[in-house]
Amino acid sequence: MNAIHVIGGGLAGSEAAWQAAQAGVPVILHEMRPHRGTDAHVSEGLAELVCSNSFRSDDAELNAVGLLHAELRRAGSLIMQCADANQVPAGGALAVDRHGFSDAVTAALEAHPLITIQREEIAGLPPADWDSVIIATGPLTSPALSEAILSITDEDALAFFDAIAPIVHFDSIDMDTAWFQSRYDKVGPGGTGADYINCPMDRDQYEAFIDALIAGEKTEFKEWEKTPYFDGCLPIEVMAERGRETLRHGPMKPMGLTNAHKPDEKAYAVVQLRQDNALGTLYNMVGFQTKLKYGVQSEIFRMIPGLGNAQFARLGGLHRNTFLNSPKLLDGTLRLKAQDRLRFAGQITGCEGYVESASVGCMAGRFAAAERLGHDMTQPPVTTAMGALLNHITVGHLEGEETGKRSFQPMNVNFGLFPPVEFSKKSEDGKRMRGPDKAKAKKRALTARAMADFEAWVEGTGKLAAE
Repeated sequence: MNAIHVIGGGLAGSEAAWQAAQAGVPVILHEMRPHRGTDAHVSEGLAELVCSNSFRSDDAELNAVGLLHAELRRAGSLIMQCADANQVPAGGALAVDRHGFSDAVTAALEAHPLITIQREEIAGLPPADWDSVIIATGPLTSPALSEAILSITDEDALAFFDAIAPIVHFDSIDMDTAWFQSRYDKVGPGGTGADYINCPMDRDQYEAFIDALIAGEKTEFKEWEKTPYFDGCLPIEVMAERGRETLRHGPMKPMGLTNAHKPDEKAYAVVQLRQDNALGTLYNMVGFQTKLKYGVQSEIFRMIPGLGNAQFARLGGLHRNTFLNSPKLLDGTLRLKAQDRLRFAGQITGCEGYVESASVGCMAGRFAAAERLGHDMTQPPVTTAMGALLNHITVGHLEGEETGKRSFQPMNVNFGLFPPVEFSKKSEDGKRMRGPDKAKAKKRALTARAMADFEAWVEGTGKLAAE
């Protein structure tokens, strides 16, 4: 049986390779590191992450990302297996030790009898005799491959910038000023309800901080690099420029937090730091992705109470993110319409986030294996998290509109992508629900329907290998 070729050893490529191999199809996984590096990666490991809290909420009942976790687990996801085995405390989120996670994914793929890993760059289009290829090169696709893809699509690539948040050494944080607490004391997987370090600001400190962010020297982009930011990953200084109160209603909101040192004083704003490694020696500044120049980052961030003597293991930075106009270019099983031997997965398709990338890799691997084995390539129902995300990527338009009437943009999984669901709007005592109670009831109905529909899909497609 001819092998499926997977190009790119990130989360999407790793998951795609795993799913195809688990179905009984041989896979060759091509990863260009360490022969060719990128601006964001620092190791040779497969499925390398740039921050610890990459998996976000693990609540499968009330959160679309948590639902995606549950679907991936049900599909036998390698990414979720390794994430669960390497989790670190993070309140209501699933965060992982980045190095342990990458090591686990790498070891599993290297040990699989049907997977061959080749460390090489695929420059340009894959060879013509590769009849089944999954391109999962992510936001840092090499220029040669990007140009080759564009040459056969006659389409301009879209691009935006992801910003990376700084990481602080724990022992340099002043814990006489800062304190441990999760927002609203929420306990998540592996957590205690006190998983974040909180640094409080009064109004004067906040105003001075905003002034410094706006005035700070920033990285300048060349004309060809100027492109919109993805709203889910705005640099902190861009948020500050959009309005002086933006940050205290975003990553610096003080709600749900009580200063353990001064419980009677309400903070005007709070900076949170999240554990970045299993040892607890490094903490990530939550929401503090930035394009400030290195020379001013340390000075400005040390204005934050509790971080006056902070030592940074990594400062913030930017990397370019490129994705396809997927609704126009890809079919419903992620194949390139112009050359259907090529299938795409991960962020290059226009999904956003590590979990979403892994889920698209999961689907791509299953589609490719089914095609190789001569089985029907059944798509997950649009009522599921994976199906809703796939529908956004491959359809990408509002109901009743033609594709192209709106600009296709990257998207995290969210309940807004799901079709409406019928649910009871009355509580157990017969009273009509309103506000948060009604919203929770709707989410529970959406997730219950999704899990039932996903279970049926997995049962129907799970045994892909020949009988």
